[in-house]
Amino acid sequence: MSRTKIQHISDIPPHDAIIEAVPGIGNVGKLVVDGLVASYDSKMVARVLHPDMPPHATLDSEGLLRPPHLSIHSVNIGSQTVLCICSDAQPTTAAGQYEVAESILDFIKEHSDSRLYVLAGLAMDPEAQGIHVVCSEEGTMESMDEHGIEVRTGQPESGMIGLAGLLVSLAPLHEVEAIGLVADTVGGATDARAAERLSMFVQDKFGLNIGMDLDRTQAIASRLLESVGISEAAIAEISGEQGYGDLYV
Repeated sequence: MSRTKIQHISDIPPHDAIIEAVPGIGNVGKLVVDGLVASYDSKMVARVLHPDMPPHATLDSEGLLRPPHLSIHSVNIGSQTVLCICSDAQPTTAAGQYEVAESILDFIKEHSDSRLYVLAGLAMDPEAQGIHVVCSEEGTMESMDEHGIEVRTGQPESGMIGLAGLLVSLAPLHEVEAIGLVADTVGGATDARAAERLSMFVQDKFGLNIGMDLDRTQAIASRLLESVGISEAAIAEISGEQGYGDLYV
């Protein structure tokens, strides 16, 4: 029996897509999703709770203490609406990640017929700047091919770990269409350039208006680093200049 609880906060509005990202290599996907929630008209519609989340309750924008959770936001981007699933952490156990993945997919099955895009990063050499499209069912792969979108059948070579990999791989069992979008990154705490590249890829290939320029991804990266105790001065020192450089930290 799953230990996941989903706290419904408001009704789920009609939407064009679902985008998910949690902390990972370079925090590439997290920068994109956090940027969307922070930059556009957004509203939290649900929280996903699990006992294997790190035991760190945090204050929300109203000063209320909230348990550790993944949040689901409705974000209005011009004429489009997307659901964004994000968090500052994910369950610390394999069982917890599996249970949360299945609960999220059940939630999507119940409330949506839109595609799920799972954003992540892949540690590579600095010169690598690819975006790898990963599918878990033949029909989705064929659809990508029909639209001229290349599916990388050999990358990520080691697969996808954590919540991201489970969401994509388990999606067919829950009758949810899901695609993994994995950006090459040198890793570190944040990679704003990879996040910009990933957001523009999604916009260009899938018609979702989520493209974010470097200034915006750098600003989100700054907030993310400061939230874990890395100051602006430290960011500048890491990047080697007064400013953010490539934010390859």
